[in-house]
Amino acid sequence: MSVIAIYSPKGGVGKSTIAVDLAWRCAVAGGHETLLWDLDPQGGSSWLLGHEPDERMRAAGVFQRDGRPQALIEPTEFPRLSLLAADDSLRQLPLQLARLGQRRRLQTLTQFMARDYPRIVLDCPPMQNEVSDQVIAAADVLIVPLPPSPLSARALDLLRRDLTREHPRHPPILPVLSMYDSRRSFHRIAREGPMAPFPTIPYSSGIEQIAFRRAPLGTFAPYCEAARALDRLWRAIEAKLADMGVG
Repeated sequence: MSVIAIYSPKGGVGKSTIAVDLAWRCAVAGGHETLLWDLDPQGGSSWLLGHEPDERMRAAGVFQRDGRPQALIEPTEFPRLSLLAADDSLRQLPLQLARLGQRRRLQTLTQFMARDYPRIVLDCPPMQNEVSDQVIAAADVLIVPLPPSPLSARALDLLRRDLTREHPRHPPILPVLSMYDSRRSFHRIAREGPMAPFPTIPYSSGIEQIAFRRAPLGTFAPYCEAARALDRLWRAIEAKLADMGVG
């Protein structure tokens, strides 16, 4: 079983788009029963996979001692891909986790579901708090999307510093340059600097269409440049997991 966390300290960087696409590739291209677990109260990845809001607000209840995540998991229209959707109750999750006092509750839950889902993809909220601490404890690898900007490189350095201080045994970090537009000179300059080694996801009309079609890019534009880049990213992650002896 492998847990792949898509995490960024800021929003608006294509995090949910990447999470949905990676989960879809794990299921369809990798042939794994895959769970996309949306931990972001905004529910971006849930919405992209066709989920409609549920007024019962049960997502945070999964973390209670008697929580049953299987009861909330729903199939998607894509083979082998299931969804544990987000809702507004997750806004209270940091406080709930602090009260619970179980720093590895998410890790326990993912391990419990491992027999059904060899791949679990976490779409994480864009902040550092009790939830991100749980994610870091549970994940085998952290995918960190970053827009092409010197501020992004600085934010990554700060994230690495904080993780080293707070979580000395944190999972490997794989930064991803997202929303890259080669027509913009500042994007090219950013990519030629410290971000040069990062996998790059180009900004494209296909990426824009994901929100309108509510489907992974590979389902409707599998040969576009962005889809090929996402496929390379997925393969790099699978290779990393194999090198680590995970999954």
